[in-house]
Amino acid sequence: MSIELNLPKTKGLFITGTDTGVGKTLIAGVIARILTQQQKTVGVFKPVASGCARTREGLVSEDTEFLAFCAESQFPLETITPVTFETPAAPFVCEQKENRRIDFARIETAYKYIVENSDCVLVEGIGGVRVPITKDFDVIELAKAFGLDVVVVARANLGTINHTLLTIEALRAAGLSLAGVVLNGYDETKADYAQMTNPAVIAEIGRVKILSIAPYDQAADVATGSLGDYLTEALSEFDWKSLIK
Repeated sequence: MSIELNLPKTKGLFITGTDTGVGKTLIAGVIARILTQQQKTVGVFKPVASGCARTREGLVSEDTEFLAFCAESQFPLETITPVTFETPAAPFVCEQKENRRIDFARIETAYKYIVENSDCVLVEGIGGVRVPITKDFDVIELAKAFGLDVVVVARANLGTINHTLLTIEALRAAGLSLAGVVLNGYDETKADYAQMTNPAVIAEIGRVKILSIAPYDQAADVATGSLGDYLTEALSEFDWKSLIK
């Protein structure tokens, strides 16, 4: 089945990762906080979330709560993330297990409302770029529908060159515009030769800008809503407003 999302054009970024667990929610949240402190009304949006907690208010994503907190958002959580699943898996798998389809009309409606009431948006994907939303619609197709420049969040340690270059190649093959890469979790106390050389190798071979080498910050934690002063300070060195177009 062909999926066509009728989404408004606006200023912002699409945040994706090379894998699950690389810290894209944390990075997206810190960027949202930086822009918010620069007097921007930031519309954070995570269209689909899995692994959500069941509460009295329904299914709630920890990532969504964190993004809303970072952006000081006044939007309801169900607007920031209009599609939620309890199963911690790819949305396509969640559809089958929970026996319900993704409501793309809800995504359209929620996003339009956020765009109308925000200066810019930060849209976070789910997992890596080839994670299936449905059988024939993955995160790359989702990013194309939003039409925003893409920021790739990757881990800093050994193995990231392969994952990052494959992600970059897939995004470019789909015709998406790449804003750059954030290497997350750089630990100076454990930095080996691979970590020290990864940024330059990815920049040269991937022909991409390294936006930030984000340090490991023990205080930064999505679950507790802590951005981490060390991490925030490092990401603040880049002019994120320059990418919002």
